[in-house]
Amino acid sequence: MSTNGRVDHEIDATDETLHSDWNRAREPVRTIESGDAVRFECRDAANGQLGPDSTVADLAELDVDQVHTLTGPIAIDGAEPGDVLEVEILELEHRGWGYTLVLPGELGMGLLPEEFPEPALHVWDLEDGVARFVNGIEVPLHPFPGTLGVAPAEPGVHDTNPPRPVGGNLDIKHLTAGSTMYLPIAVEDGLFSIGDCHAAQGDGEVCISGVEAPMSVTCRFELRSEMDLERPQFETDGPFTSSGRDEPMYGTTGVGDDLREAAKDAIRGMIDHCHAERGLTREEAYILCSAAVDLKLNQVVNAPNWTVSAYLPEQIFPDADA
Repeated sequence: MSTNGRVDHEIDATDETLHSDWNRAREPVRTIESGDAVRFECRDAANGQLGPDSTVADLAELDVDQVHTLTGPIAIDGAEPGDVLEVEILELEHRGWGYTLVLPGELGMGLLPEEFPEPALHVWDLEDGVARFVNGIEVPLHPFPGTLGVAPAEPGVHDTNPPRPVGGNLDIKHLTAGSTMYLPIAVEDGLFSIGDCHAAQGDGEVCISGVEAPMSVTCRFELRSEMDLERPQFETDGPFTSSGRDEPMYGTTGVGDDLREAAKDAIRGMIDHCHAERGLTREEAYILCSAAVDLKLNQVVNAPNWTVSAYLPEQIFPDADA
């Protein structure tokens, strides 16, 4: 979506404007008015520690304390606790490359850390609207900010990894350009930050990362004092499939009385399928699941067991029908 040329503020990604935690005491880098449009320069989630030429060996030196480097915060003049911040996402621009990583299993991160003890990395070429994987696989690009939110009410330093009622690391892949997020404000001035941009992601982000990429994000902000929210809400046009239209899918399922375990079983089945039928290594299959496979709740009413399925878009493979 075009900004019609109007950008009221530009926030560069510098040591003065970047942070890797939430803290209501952090000084804002800029104060804006309701109605202003702001372009944020966002580093990748790892704060530039990885680049287009990185290899899996570089993960040994990765400082995970820098993960979810965010740009901000900005203050919204007049924002008070109890207000709602409307964030219209106008435009996202990537820099031509991204990566998906698997961290060592001993860190306990991702959906299946016990099954992937060794780190893995794929650096994606982002051109012509797709992210290029191995074996001719192309994942359509649908850029979005993985983390956006306002400061929490509780004082002190807070980890960026878990999402919160004020937003944060939500990883909602449908917050693409043209979408609008509504965030409940918890502190004076709101203190909004954004980052952790993804060029693409499967619902679930199962290996702990989507297609992580440095980007610029342009948003327009409005204060909505008449709204009353306890948790984020949003409006979006999707796309709700990888191609943006109905397309052939291959599904695997997990069934059990624990939704997380059912999700694990669905992804295990998809990794097995991609390994046996598509010729991927298990590490490649895990990465592809994180970038392009959607986890869905099929039912949560047939007690005592729930159904979770993993959906693989078959159009991403080079032998797919046009």
